[in-house]
Amino acid sequence: MLDRPVVRVTGVFTADCRTAQPLPLAVASVSAGFPSPADDYLEGSLDLNQYLVKHPAATFFVRVTGDSMIDAGVHDGDLLLVDRSLEPADGRVVIAVINGELLVKRVRRLRGGLYLLPENDDYRPIRIEAEMDFELWGVVTHVIHAL
Repeated sequence: MLDRPVVRVTGVFTADCRTAQPLPLAVASVSAGFPSPADDYLEGSLDLNQYLVKHPAATFFVRVTGDSMIDAGVHDGDLLLVDRSLEPADGRVVIAVINGELLVKRVRRLRGGLYLLPENDDYRPIRIEAEMDFELWGVVTHVIHAL
């Protein structure tokens, strides 16, 4: 097992909700089989800002590198939506700051301690100790990555 937490934040961007980019929204679910004419099923439009960003002033996009969270669906190069206004409850995927370094991990209270857990068996949990400069910076609400 590796000791170093390997999923790191490599960029932080503010969410700009001043602009709207409505996209067509289909009323019917889409199967993975034979396609049908989509225009027959358009319900209207969907603005991803309205769908994804609940608290614009507290929402940021962060880009990550590394593979310690792959079992949670967070891959190298992904963009994460992070809401700093949400409570970082037990079991949530969070952005944490340890000694000035931004990390992506799952926060857990276990055996009387606070831990940051990787979602890859190749990495070890990080136990938060009193001497660490530690902050739970925000809660990850969505992951954006290419297929």
